[in-house]
Amino acid sequence: MRCTGVKVYFGLYLVVELAALVAVASWLGFFPTLLLLLGGGLLGMWLVRREGARAAFALADAVRSGRAPHAELTDGALVGLAGLLILLPGVVSDLLGLLLVLPFTRALVRGRLLVLAERRAPGLGTARIRDGHTVVDGYAVSGTGDGVAEHPQRPWTWDDLPRPRHSNPEGSPPEPGGRRAER
Repeated sequence: MRCTGVKVYFGLYLVVELAALVAVASWLGFFPTLLLLLGGGLLGMWLVRREGARAAFALADAVRSGRAPHAELTDGALVGLAGLLILLPGVVSDLLGLLLVLPFTRALVRGRLLVLAERRAPGLGTARIRDGHTVVDGYAVSGTGDGVAEHPQRPWTWDDLPRPRHSNPEGSPPEPGGRRAER
């Protein structure tokens, strides 16, 4: 069978979760452990909802201002992963989900993921978008130094897109109501 790696990881996950659950239950007792799992799940889902909304608003703000939303997209994906981990039963997955939903630990994970992705695919390092600078052969430059005046780049907006031309066989522009002007 080809799914042996998945089976091994799932079996390892079950062993780790059961060992952690037995350790916490023997330390705290059955009912406090149950309350800890329920409380952690409720707190985690509240945090996932809050941080997911923040990530969505940050993504919309980045798109609206014309910036590349790579950090916002990664944050949204990590918050989604945190929600999945919190929904899975177990102490270890709840703890990992709670850590992943916090903004400062999510920033650490995002930076580590970027390093791993650039190491795995070296072309990503030169394709990374640098806000406010021109990218030439993978290096961000602020000016050419050849006497060309440096000018601040304005962010991209929706108004920069070309507008469709309305063709009218009679040659007159259409009225705002969509009807042609009568002569």
